[in-house]
Amino acid sequence: MDIFIKRRKVFYIISLLIIIPGLVSLVMNGLNLGIDFTGGSIIQVQMDSSVQSAQVRSTLKEIGMERADVSKSGNQFLIRTTELDQEQTRQLLDALESKFKNVEFLSAESVGAAIGKELTNKAILAVIIAAFAMLIYITIRFEWTFGVAAIVSEIHDVLFVLGLFSLFQWEINTSFIAAILTVVGYSINDTIVIFDRIRENLRMKRKEDYANLVNRSITQSLNRSINTVLTSLFALVALLVFGGGNIRYFILAMVIGFVIGCYSSIFVASPVWYDIKNRA
Repeated sequence: MDIFIKRRKVFYIISLLIIIPGLVSLVMNGLNLGIDFTGGSIIQVQMDSSVQSAQVRSTLKEIGMERADVSKSGNQFLIRTTELDQEQTRQLLDALESKFKNVEFLSAESVGAAIGKELTNKAILAVIIAAFAMLIYITIRFEWTFGVAAIVSEIHDVLFVLGLFSLFQWEINTSFIAAILTVVGYSINDTIVIFDRIRENLRMKRKEDYANLVNRSITQSLNRSINTVLTSLFALVALLVFGGGNIRYFILAMVIGFVIGCYSSIFVASPVWYDIKNRA
C-alpha cells in the first residue's frame, strides 16, 4: 500500500483546505472566549438538592443569560456568567426564587479581565513548553528529523482544533486548554508508535527505499492506530451525548482532536519525515 507517500501532497492539500479558513477566522473573528478569559461574575447559591444544573441553566436562559455556566456540588450551585451589576444579580436571584423553593444567596464576586489575560498567557506558554519538551525527547530518542516532523504534526492538530472552534464560534474556557494538551499528548503518542516502527525497519533493511519503508511501517501500525482512536471515541461520544452542558465543548475538542490526531500521525507526520529525510 503506497498511498501514504505517493499521495502525500493530496493529504497536505486536504489539511490546508481546512486549516487556512480556520486561520482566517482566527485573525478576523478570534475565539469565543468564555468567562475564564474575559472576566465576569461568579454567584453561589444554595437550593434543594433535587434541583439539577440543567434546570438552573434553563431558567437563566429565560432571562437572557444564555452563556451562564452552572455547576452543582451537593445542594450548592456555582453560576458563572458575564459581568453583572447589582440590579442584574437581583434579577437572577428573583428568577431562581420564582422557579425553585428555598433559594439562599451565599456569595457573589467578580473575575476581572486581568485574570483572564493571565490565564491566556499561561495557556499559550503551556502549549509551547509541551511542544519543546516533546521535540527534545523525540530528538534524543530518535533523531532531529523525527522531532521536527512530530512538531509539524502537533501544530497541524492544534491549528485544526482552534480553527474549527473559531469558525463555529464555540465557547472556550480553561478546560479547553486541558483538552488541547490531552490531544497533543494523544497525537504524539500515536506518532511515536509509527516512528518507532520506522526506526525498527530502518535498522533491519538499511538499503530499502524510504518511500517503501514508510509505507510498510504505517501499514504495520495502522490497525493499532485505528483501534486506539475508536476505543477512545466510544467513551468520548457517550460523554458528549450524556455528559451535560458543562463539559460539552471540552469533550467536543477532544473528539475532534483525537480524530485529527490519528489522521495526522498517519498522513502528515510520517510523510513530513519522509520529505525532510530526502532533503537532509
